[in-house]
Formats: sequence, structure tokens, C-alpha cells
Amino acid sequence: MTAAPNITWKSWLMVMSLAFVWGGTFMVTELALRGITPFWLAASRIGFAALVMTSIWATRGFALFERRLTRGEIISVLIIGAASSAVPFSLLAWGQQHVTSGFAGVSMASSALIVLPLAHFLVPGERLTLRRVAGFAIGFCGVAILIGGQALESAGSALEMQGRIACVAASACYATSAVLMRRLPPVDPIGLATVVLIVATTLIVPAALAAEGVPPLPDGQTLAILGFLGLIPTAAANLLRVLVIRSAGPVFMSLVNYQVPVWSVVLGALILSEPLPSSMLFAMSFILAGVALSQLDALKSLFARS
Repeated sequence: MTAAPNITWKSWLMVMSLAFVWGGTFMVTELALRGITPFWLAASRIGFAALVMTSIWATRGFALFERRLTRGEIISVLIIGAASSAVPFSLLAWGQQHVTSGFAGVSMASSALIVLPLAHFLVPGERLTLRRVAGFAIGFCGVAILIGGQALESAGSALEMQGRIACVAASACYATSAVLMRRLPPVDPIGLATVVLIVATTLIVPAALAAEGVPPLPDGQTLAILGFLGLIPTAAANLLRVLVIRSAGPVFMSLVNYQVPVWSVVLGALILSEPLPSSMLFAMSFILAGVALSQLDALKSLFARS
């Protein structure tokens, strides 16, 4: 797309809804991991979401792009499918075996910082300014504290460190896919959301088979959790994400990361009794301060309209 981002009150409403849903997803993932392995957790939620979205897409006559895609654009769609669902869901599911849901949620805030330099070069109307660069620098310090510092109340085992890196790598995947999605030609949002999930399913199911073999049949509670994860934070949220990125742009979409860490930390503490070490809260404050500084114009527009 070559048009400048179009930010409306609907954009803000969708972003706030996504923040609440995704903030609570980390807690639900912790519960799901008690009854299923990480790769099959990712494969189950993506596969179910793909089935749901395909049935909805069929009612629209399988509308998709308005013109034939170039080879480069086809490659972009494949990368988006991998980077928006298959890879980050797997990384998060594996990483959350070794870190808390609160940590996983806080790490998602780094996505807003990763988007900035990518969008500067690849997305019209998203140029880096001195204030955005300063915000990036502050937020990067928070990410460094989050990964390398004592962000959890433990000495930091090797697996714990790998879990932290996996969570931040998942955040980088979301940032990359958002920028690539914005650059696609005119497309039906439901069709794009569906195709992305179908691509992700074809990638994650063979990977789960190779890594973990045939999964055992989950119990009733785990099946209910998987159904929820596939329907709400995967199918429905993926559609909202496409709508926001295609209209308001990937940098605006990254504002969802203001609220995701707050919800993930609060819900993890209240429901799962997870610890709230001061170092993790310190890292979150750095990251959110950097995001706030880099997105000051968007925040001003929100308060101006309220």
C-alpha cells in the first residue's frame, strides 16, 4: 500500500480489544501447557482458527487480492504466514515452559520498537524522527534488562534464558509480519487473514509431527482451552490485526503493546499467583516509556478526540 495510515476511533477500539485478548492469552497458554506439548499447542490453535476463518471466507466467495500477485508478493504472503502465527506461536509455547506468562507478555512490548526501523525504510508515512529514535534507544535498554538481567526471581538457568530469548524472538516475528502485511496490494481482509492461517497450518503441523510425534488425545479441559485459543485470540484477533495494519499501519498497530504487558502481568499475578519481581517491572517501565515516546503523536490524537 502506498497510502498514508488512516487512524480513526475504530482503529483505537480494535487495538484496545486486541490488547486485552492477547494480554490474557499468555495466562491461558500456561494452563494449556499442562495438558499438551508446545508445538501441538501452536498447531491446534492455528489449525482450528484456519478452519473457522475458511468457513467465513467461503461466504464471501473466497475473495482475496484485486490483481494477480508478483512472485515477490507471493513470497511475502508465505513469510507473513510463518512470521505472524506458526513461528511466534511455537516460540511462545516453548518459551512459556521456562518463563512466566507475565514475562512473555512484557516481552511483546519490544515488537513496537522493532517495527520502528523496519517501517522507516519499508512503509510510506512512517519515517523515523529524533523522538522515535530516542524512544527506540530507551526501549532497547528495557529489552536488554528483560533478557539479560534478573527479570525473574531466580539465578537464571540456561533454559530460562533460552525461554526469554524465544519470547523476544516471537515479538520480532510479529513486527516483521506487520510491516510486510502493510506492503501488500489491495486485498480482502478476511481472505488475507484466512490465507495467513492456512499457510501457518501447513508449516506448523509437519513441524509438530517431526518435533513431538503424534500427540496423545488431550483431556476435556485442555480441548476446551484449545478451542478458546483457536477461536478468540487466533481467528478473531488475527482478523482484527489485519484490519488495523491495512488501515492504520504497522506502527499504530504496535501501540497494542502498551496494554498487553499490563494485562499479562496483572492476570498472571491475580489468577496464576505469579511473582512480580521489581526487575521485571523496571524492564517493563523502560520498554513502555520508549514506546510512548516514539508514538507521542498517535497518543496526542487519541486525547484530542476524547
